[in-house]
Amino acid sequence: MTVVEPRLTLERRLLREHAIVIACDEVGRGALAGPVAVGAAVIDAKGSRRRIPQGLRDSKLVPEHHRAGVAARASSWVSASAVGWASSVEIDEIGIMRALGLAAIRALADLRAHGVVPEDAIVILDGNYDYISAAGAAGLRVTPVIKADRDCASAAAASVIAKVARDALMTELHDELPAYNWARNKGYASPDHREAIRTHGISSHHRASWSIADAPTLF
Repeated sequence: MTVVEPRLTLERRLLREHAIVIACDEVGRGALAGPVAVGAAVIDAKGSRRRIPQGLRDSKLVPEHHRAGVAARASSWVSASAVGWASSVEIDEIGIMRALGLAAIRALADLRAHGVVPEDAIVILDGNYDYISAAGAAGLRVTPVIKADRDCASAAAASVIAKVARDALMTELHDELPAYNWARNKGYASPDHREAIRTHGISSHHRASWSIADAPTLF
């Protein structure tokens, strides 16, 4: 498989008309347990001239043993970054798409608390659906971009930063409930996770509204 190296082509074009670019990408959407997370990474004109960090890719393409280092380099490279969360309870209450929007809004609020003004930005959102505006965010310019996490360096940064943060949280939850082996499967529909659900039932961290015990994969 040919690995595509992300570039800054889109970001540089957008920065001709906007003060900053904020890229957003989610992780955990298809998991059976744990929260969904949305990473947000900020690129300004100065940042767009810096060298893309070594090894930066969509988080799914970065080997697990390299992710923490890549995420650290990505965090230092971007102007600012944040991760927003929506819990499994919130996913059950409002559905996965609204939960994604809620997590993104929380990530943007975190950026705002650190001096970033999202209304001054153009937001690159990985995918083909603007779940941020659909969740009620006002005054934002959001551009969904299919495969942004593969092609756009800022979105790849958001992806790997969020992935490392969520994996760390799932490892902490593993210590609370080791039977589900979340340190290894991170809440996804692995055979061992599905078998643990059949044996022990679901926990408070599972997405109870989903028919999950036999799900081979989701999304």
